[in-house]
Amino acid sequence: MIRCMVIDDEPLALELLEAYISKVPFLQLAATYTNPIEAFARLDGIDLIFSDIQMPELTGMQLVQLLKGRIKLVFTTAYSEYAVQGYEHDVIDYLVKPFSFDRFLKAAQKAQLVLQAEGTPAAMPAQPATAANDDYIFVKTSNRHVKVNIDDILMIEGLKDYIAVVTAAEKILTLQNMKFAEELLPAGRFMRVHKSYIVALDKIDAIERNRIFSGKHVIPIGDTYRQQFFDVISKRNL
Repeated sequence: MIRCMVIDDEPLALELLEAYISKVPFLQLAATYTNPIEAFARLDGIDLIFSDIQMPELTGMQLVQLLKGRIKLVFTTAYSEYAVQGYEHDVIDYLVKPFSFDRFLKAAQKAQLVLQAEGTPAAMPAQPATAANDDYIFVKTSNRHVKVNIDDILMIEGLKDYIAVVTAAEKILTLQNMKFAEELLPAGRFMRVHKSYIVALDKIDAIERNRIFSGKHVIPIGDTYRQQFFDVISKRNL
C-alpha cells in the first residue's frame, strides 16, 4: 500500500482527506500534520504527500523544492493560480478545493501509476489471495471490512471505479476492479459472462438467449464471453 502523509493547516481539510484516503484500498494514511515544518522532519517511509500550499512557516511550494523529487506530492488548495507553478515542479496533481471524492480518486490513481512506473514497491498491484479453498472473503467498504460467505454471492457487478458484491440479502460496494474479483473468486464456481458481470454458476436459475436469471436479477451475456459460457453450460445439459 502507498503510505500517505497529509499536510494542511485547516482541521476540516485534514478530516476530509482522511475520509477520502480511507476509501481507497491502495492508500494507507501514515500521518497528518497542521505544521509543515514538523511534517518535513518525519518523512521516513512516506511515498506520497497531499499538501496545502498556503501555510504559515513553510508553503507548499517551498516544501516541494525541499523534497527535490524524493517523495511524490499532490497539491490541495483553494488557489487555482498556483497550478502552473506546481506542474513545473513535477507535482503529480493539483486539487482545487472543494474537490469531490471522484476527483481525489483520479489523483490517487495517477499517483499510483507514477509510483508503479518508478518501481516503488508499495505501489505495486496487490496479488489477490485465492479464495478457492476458503468459505468467505472480506469486502472493504468505507471504514469496515464486511465478511461475505462465498456461498451467498450471486454475482459481481462492475460499476465504473467500483464493483458490487451482490447476495440475495444485500449489495456491497467496494473500490476495486473486475479483474481482481475474477482472480479472487474460485474459477470453478464463478464465471465472467459480460464486461460488467461475474456470475455464480450454481446460483443460475435459468438462461434465455442472451440473458441469465439469478434470483431477481437479469444478467446480460456479452458477445466476448458467450461461447466460453455456453461451452461450460453445455457440459451440464440434459
